[in-house]
Amino acid sequence: MSEPLANRRSVLRCMAWAGTGVLWTVAGGVPRSFAFSDRAGQIAAKDSGLTFVQISDSHIGFSKEANPDVAATLSLAIERINALDPQPAFILHTGDVTHLSKPSEFSTAADILKTLRAPVHVIPGEHDVIGDDDGSEFSARFPAAGRRGNGWYSFDAGGVHFTGLVNVLDFKAGGLGHLGDAQLEWLEDDLRGLSASTPIVVFAHMPLWNVYEPWGWGTDDSAQALAYLQRFGSVTVLNGHIHQVQQQVEGNTRFFTAMSTAYPQPAPGAAPTPGPLTVQPSRLREVIGLRDVQIEGRTGRLAVTDEPLARPA
Repeated sequence: MSEPLANRRSVLRCMAWAGTGVLWTVAGGVPRSFAFSDRAGQIAAKDSGLTFVQISDSHIGFSKEANPDVAATLSLAIERINALDPQPAFILHTGDVTHLSKPSEFSTAADILKTLRAPVHVIPGEHDVIGDDDGSEFSARFPAAGRRGNGWYSFDAGGVHFTGLVNVLDFKAGGLGHLGDAQLEWLEDDLRGLSASTPIVVFAHMPLWNVYEPWGWGTDDSAQALAYLQRFGSVTVLNGHIHQVQQQVEGNTRFFTAMSTAYPQPAPGAAPTPGPLTVQPSRLREVIGLRDVQIEGRTGRLAVTDEPLARPA
């Protein structure tokens, strides 16, 4: 049974659809956020040991009324990222790079992402693994060192351990995400040798907390993954899929969903079903965006910023 809307509101803080991506800083293991245009964020970025940007849900190949030119809005997001000073260490793309996993869509997306000045880490969304290849086409298009199983992997940067999880294989429309036993066993082993003081950033496509189960906005076996993460003093979980910014805090774990660079979706339960939400064309760039993250080298604290492609007039 789903929670009453009033209860959901007590644990969810909708941060609006604003954002061309998100700027994060890490200082003392606690995330903070700044807008790209925020002077304090610019200063924090220059003083930070590491900065990275999250983008999500580009849906290259989508061309319906909600956004007939998703390639243009992704390109605009990349222009914003390329203009950052200092440049981020890397970009995390949390899935649904393409809309229907077509070779032409992958080619277009790869060509656009190649224009980024910083390297990019990409994890698949359910739209990137349509078909029966278990994501092999996606993995071939977006290779990553150390990939295991069906595409999960980890890396270290700026004193932070980053873990990319895949929870979109065998996806059924409206269903929850799923990690599976093999990936959970790998995650337990991946984290085993780390100190509890190590800041952890987990990135996946579908939420690892139940944002809204009736729409499948969650992961059915995420509780086991979160149990492995419980001993760490600072855990930040980043995902896409729901095309809007919401967050939740559970103990030392902070969960952040991200905006799309393509189109918004309704707030949880605010429409009969999820899906592309059409807004006035003049407002579209106010409700899609990106996220910037800064990591302060000495303390490992994260600062998070969501920024729209355009500010309201």
